[in-house]
Amino acid sequence: MTALNESDLERQALDAARFRMLADHVPAWIALYGAADHRCQFANRGYAEAFGLTQQSIVGKHFSEIVGAEAYEQVGPAVERLVSTLKPVVYERELQQPGGVEACFEIHLIPQFDDEGVLLGSWVLVYDITRHRRAERRLRESEARLDKFMQATMEGILFHRDGYMTDVNEPLCTMTGWSAGELIGRHVLSYVTEDELPKVREVMLQNQELRYQTVIRHRNGGRIPVELIMRTMERDGEKLRMAVVRDISDRLANEARIQHLAHHDALTSLLNRAAFMERMDALLKQAERRGDMLALLFIDLDNFKRVNDSLGHLEGDQVLTTVSERLVGALRGSDLIGRFGGDEFIVLLNDLNSRADIVVVLEALLSVVEVPVRADGRALSVTPSIGVAVFPDDGRQADELIQHADTAMYRAKARGRATYQFFEPALAETAYADLVLEAELAQGLTRNEFELFFQPQVEATTGQLSGAEALLRWRHPQRGLLSPDAFIFVAERHRLMLALGEWVLAEAARTARRWREQGLTHGHGPMRIAVNLSRMQFNLHGFADTVKRVLDDAGAKGQWMELELTERMLMDDIAHAPATLAQLRALGLTVSVDDFGTGYTSLAHLTELPLDKLKIDQGFTARLPDDVGAQAITRAIVQMAVGLGLTVTAEGVRTAAQWQLLAGWGCQQLQGELVGLPMASAEFEAWVRAR
Repeated sequence: MTALNESDLERQALDAARFRMLADHVPAWIALYGAADHRCQFANRGYAEAFGLTQQSIVGKHFSEIVGAEAYEQVGPAVERLVSTLKPVVYERELQQPGGVEACFEIHLIPQFDDEGVLLGSWVLVYDITRHRRAERRLRESEARLDKFMQATMEGILFHRDGYMTDVNEPLCTMTGWSAGELIGRHVLSYVTEDELPKVREVMLQNQELRYQTVIRHRNGGRIPVELIMRTMERDGEKLRMAVVRDISDRLANEARIQHLAHHDALTSLLNRAAFMERMDALLKQAERRGDMLALLFIDLDNFKRVNDSLGHLEGDQVLTTVSERLVGALRGSDLIGRFGGDEFIVLLNDLNSRADIVVVLEALLSVVEVPVRADGRALSVTPSIGVAVFPDDGRQADELIQHADTAMYRAKARGRATYQFFEPALAETAYADLVLEAELAQGLTRNEFELFFQPQVEATTGQLSGAEALLRWRHPQRGLLSPDAFIFVAERHRLMLALGEWVLAEAARTARRWREQGLTHGHGPMRIAVNLSRMQFNLHGFADTVKRVLDDAGAKGQWMELELTERMLMDDIAHAPATLAQLRALGLTVSVDDFGTGYTSLAHLTELPLDKLKIDQGFTARLPDDVGAQAITRAIVQMAVGLGLTVTAEGVRTAAQWQLLAGWGCQQLQGELVGLPMASAEFEAWVRAR
């Protein structure tokens, strides 16, 4: 019997040791208190050490001695509830720990009974839930911030679970016309346009964090193009899909305008030169394969310059718009029409059987254009001169056909205008006049008959002088002072343009150096001199080396100069243009795109080319501030350029209203009559000193 008792005692001691080891390692504080005396009968190591005691010294102490009188009073109701109900009690307490850090504990009181159900004591289990409560608090704060953001942001936001909306903000309701009550609980696909459903379903199946564009329905049935930014996040303890909904109607409209601008003339909406040439090349190849006849019509308005000079550019633009509409109305849908610039239009007729078919179209064009145009409250008679080149008789290449049609057009003008002329080989004799002018140009260079005029450029916000554009003039011994319009066409058709262009660059460099030596630039901005480049110059092999040589010879720095190129020049040599531009900028020169908006630079190319500045064509500026279309396009160009980090200069500023509007949009520099007209060098220098 004694041996049995000793065995039981050993087993009990072993069980007690195992229990104590287990109790000391569980993530909780454990203690046992007697029901009658509230004295500690057992405590694991964590519980004892929490109160600065050991497992041996804590046994026998009253609960109030261990936790303190104040804590004893606070937990008293919980103990009484256990005694009265004989059921476990759970409650939480927040305690101030050393260092001022608050901790949160979850306390379980578990009754202990004997075999007859009499309450012997209570187990106390204490869990540190500080980390969980802090996480919950952060989550609540995050959700509160999200709720505030949802209501404060201008963008639409929605949450959905398995496609069914659980919450939306007011901006989304305003955007779609639906109330929150009409949206919440409905499936998101019920608000997606039918043609976009397959794409949206696929995105929802992927369940990825991404952004994409789609179209949703407005309450009134309209379509709203939107960008959706999809995220997965936890809200109110569950994972939901969140969508930020951005209305991109304005952005797409602006992109469409800019894209249209890249291929169409801004004033008339006809194809611009580049787009026309691209489509013409395709039609010529097709006609070559089929053996078809085509006709190229070069149309120039007679004496149009008088309209601009007498009524102003705005009325002149109205005339051009009216004429373009009449031309389109007189042509078939399959015919190609474009504006080549100024008052020049070009048409490619197809589906022809004979020259008689061409004559029918020519007579129709003459009759519709000759109808008086209302401008400035009066009727103006505008007549066209039309030159015709027939494919394949008069040429098989686009450039050849255009040249021959252009030659025929000038013959039509010589015959008295308001008529048409088919190209004939004999018309090539007109090239003789070009030869005479070419010889005179060469003599003018050797006799120093050329000079530079300068038109000032100023900062839009301060009016401070920032530079000047160099403009070529020819003091012809017989014809007087000539602008480039009178001779540049011939120079560009011959190699003489290279010598003339290099003279302009060298003279501008010498002038820039002289201004600095004279102190003329003191107190002003960078005072760069801008020089227009010809396509022949820019395409010349080693052009950057030529520029460096000219600068060195003139004793000028690249930082004093700016080179202006047209969009077509860049696009014609897009393969090599970036390298050449980079070489020029490495010399310190500023590179700008002149007359932006009249050419066909694609947005992709614009972001790839190393440029510094865009110059908005004065055709846009002239229609400000009254023309809504010009406002939209000009503002889009300014914002796009500024976004790309480019300086923007507006040409042709004539009124204070234009100045104010352009400056408000972010246009940095201005040039035009309001600032100053082109002036001879001495006159310009006096003008600068007077400022």
